[in-house]
Amino acid sequence: MRRGKISENVLKRSVLKKIKTHRKEVINGAAIGTDCAVLSFGEGYDVVLSTTPVMAPMKDIDTYAIHMALNNIAAAGAEPVGVMLAILLPERSEEKELQQMMERAQDICHRCDTEIIGGHTEVTPAVEDPVMTVTGVGKRDSMQPNMFQGVEADQDIVISKWIGLEGTIRLARERGDELCTRYPVRMVEEAAAYDRYLSIIPEAATAMKSGVCGMHDVSRGGVFGALWELAQRAGVGLEIDLKKIPVKQETIEICEFFGLNPYELLSGGCLIMTAKDGSTLVEALEREDIPAAVVGRTTKSNDRVIYNDDEKRYLDRPKTDQIYCV
Repeated sequence: MRRGKISENVLKRSVLKKIKTHRKEVINGAAIGTDCAVLSFGEGYDVVLSTTPVMAPMKDIDTYAIHMALNNIAAAGAEPVGVMLAILLPERSEEKELQQMMERAQDICHRCDTEIIGGHTEVTPAVEDPVMTVTGVGKRDSMQPNMFQGVEADQDIVISKWIGLEGTIRLARERGDELCTRYPVRMVEEAAAYDRYLSIIPEAATAMKSGVCGMHDVSRGGVFGALWELAQRAGVGLEIDLKKIPVKQETIEICEFFGLNPYELLSGGCLIMTAKDGSTLVEALEREDIPAAVVGRTTKSNDRVIYNDDEKRYLDRPKTDQIYCV
């Protein structure tokens, strides 16, 4: 099989079709485009869970993994409460590195007002690089509908901040020496510091109070993958203006250097929202110093169309994330 997330067809026939047992407490379970499970125990609040594995250098893995799990929780309209960390370390790892990893993890959780509530740590010859699997835990009002249920035709599509942020950070940090052969060191350092934008908890919280109808965070597969998942799960079509999708110049330059498509690049820190009045939602976000833009609309048809001036193309099924091409 290809590297990265398995394809939609493989997911359907080899994973989802094998799930046979269903319980009444599970009100939102495994499905295409669904990043969170939602459990209800009749106490007025639902429990929201999301699990994500990340492979990255030891000094950065906690940043990517914890934000990704918490972003899934926030995009489900829930308040993140805690994380469980399952860490697999290669045999060459030092205890000091583990201590530093946990210090960074604690700092991230403190800033996101969440707690490290458990997990597992193991040194194993089965991995050559660290693997961290984070399970995010959140809560939300049981009367709140699923974030995909509110997505309907004729809604504005809003994107927060910029696409490709997480991929830009990883490439700037892990391949910075190569990039500096063409670009100024200051530009590469600025791109590497974009981790300050990785949390979507602030915009999700603002959106919940400002007329949002649906939300889906952008991660693996980039904005094209996330748009497909949103449309597929909600059963709507899309009309997107490519030139309105916000992207940092540093992302464009770095993608050009490695021959990558920024619209299919890791985009943690970016949130897709739908609203009946996208301009009002954008204004609410900008009052909180969160950049956002209306990039298109949902439609009644099944077509998922991308416009680039006079050029018209149809959105493809999610592909392997561009980060795997480097």
